Amino acid sequence: MKSFSQYKLILIVAIILTAFYNISFFKNVITVYEFSGLNIVYIISLGIVLFLLIVFLFTVFSSKYTTKPILIVVLLTSSFTAYFMDTYHVVIDSEMIRNSLQTNLSESADLFSFQLVVYVLLLGILPSFLTYKIKLEYTTFKKELLSKIAVIVVSLSFVVITILTFSKFYTSFFREHKPLRYHVNPIYWVYSIGNYVSKTLNAGPIIVKEIGIDAKIIETNDEVDKKELMILVVGEATRANRLSLNGYEKQTNPLLEKEDIVNFPNLYSCGTSTAHSVPCMFSIFNKDDYSYKKGISTQNVVDVLTHTKDIKVLWRDNNSSSKGVANRVDYEDFRTSKTNTICDDECRDEGMLVGLDAYIKKNKNNDILIVLHQMGNHGPAYYKRYPKAYEKFKPVCKTNQLEQCTQEEVSNAYDNAILYTDYFLSKTINFLKSYSKDYETGMIYMSDHGESLGENGLYLHGMPYFMAPDEQKRVASFMWLGQGDIREDIDVDKLKSYANKQFSQDNLFHTLLSFFEVETKVYNKKLDILYDAKKLQ
Repeated sequence: MKSFSQYKLILIVAIILTAFYNISFFKNVITVYEFSGLNIVYIISLGIVLFLLIVFLFTVFSSKYTTKPILIVVLLTSSFTAYFMDTYHVVIDSEMIRNSLQTNLSESADLFSFQLVVYVLLLGILPSFLTYKIKLEYTTFKKELLSKIAVIVVSLSFVVITILTFSKFYTSFFREHKPLRYHVNPIYWVYSIGNYVSKTLNAGPIIVKEIGIDAKIIETNDEVDKKELMILVVGEATRANRLSLNGYEKQTNPLLEKEDIVNFPNLYSCGTSTAHSVPCMFSIFNKDDYSYKKGISTQNVVDVLTHTKDIKVLWRDNNSSSKGVANRVDYEDFRTSKTNTICDDECRDEGMLVGLDAYIKKNKNNDILIVLHQMGNHGPAYYKRYPKAYEKFKPVCKTNQLEQCTQEEVSNAYDNAILYTDYFLSKTINFLKSYSKDYETGMIYMSDHGESLGENGLYLHGMPYFMAPDEQKRVASFMWLGQGDIREDIDVDKLKSYANKQFSQDNLFHTLLSFFEVETKVYNKKLDILYDAKKLQ
């Protein structure tokens, strides 16, 4: 094979990356800037700038020992990012990287497809193999250094000249259409990895700050005051506008509609991915203040509840994990048939209810919070998320290649998964009803984030929050309060009267403290959904 200089190889790889790995980027650009008239020149100039920036970055880190490894890693990684951006129209930012790293093997398998194999083979393995086989020529250190400087200066000079020549276009591009840059491959995912590392890595061991150590149950004079039993169901990817409880035309909640539900149709998530939203919703920090580092280094509401010494907390998980929330409480993994007795193609959410009687009996002298983390509507293989008996809405998309299905087929599969969740939640409520004589019972359901189902070409979730559509942020959430003593404390009719107000996952921390009548300095009544409905303040 003919030998190359490393800079010639960099130029070739940069051309390939610009032309074949940035289809999503240029599609989004053409959506904003119609491909006609002067816009054609502007868009071509954008391709030139992208090519030159890739050349610049590769050249900066080039050397006899680094050029090939860097090019191969970038080609392989960019083939994956190109697939997910072209197929699901997602953005590979730092939170998407975090979510991917916290995804288990079974969830990753749902994303596997023949099309992914084609992308990786043609855009990843083949060019990486050719890059590996190419023989590179190196001259003296001085000549190599001069060549490097020349390439850097020339590439940056042409970038500056191009931007200045079309300054009006680039002013619009950089100021008014910031989201377009998130689709640049590989520059944006490289930046996102750096951002992820800076947000995640710690200089030393993580020291978890204690909060709410003053927490205690508010004493009453009632000698027969019942203990509280709450089940909190953390949903997965369930958007509010797909509940018939919220007026959706398909009857996705036939069982829940028969229950006395307090529905919150305007509740918004903290993030657009499980890895961000789950720890954030249990955190004391509001959405705007929350960060990954704050989350892992500060106790959450389940810790505050345990500080009372009177409340037992159990976390059962049929999803990827608790994302660190349950690190200091009882935790049980229900993703396996070793613990989950209701498994077919996969282990079902309803299996998390099995055996709870024994846990309640064991802790009968305590208040109890049980958290059930659902598999729910985890995409893209929605058709796997429910038993066959719940395939009511047809035809159904039976592939993880959502773009190959009609929007109706995707919606039907997704809605069938909600129908199964309706059954699971109804079963949970009926489970609690059997304890209403002995406990003050309640259930909260709150999904972690929403989901895009093909609207405007978007699928799944994980878009940066500021640019994410409402479908990914407005989540399904409601509350059920048992009959009996709990309703002597809470005016359910009054609660319903303001349930349509806009709430967020920021409210969960303080609402849980309120339900269990916990007194602590970290409680904020302004964020307690129940506060205005309490009969005795």
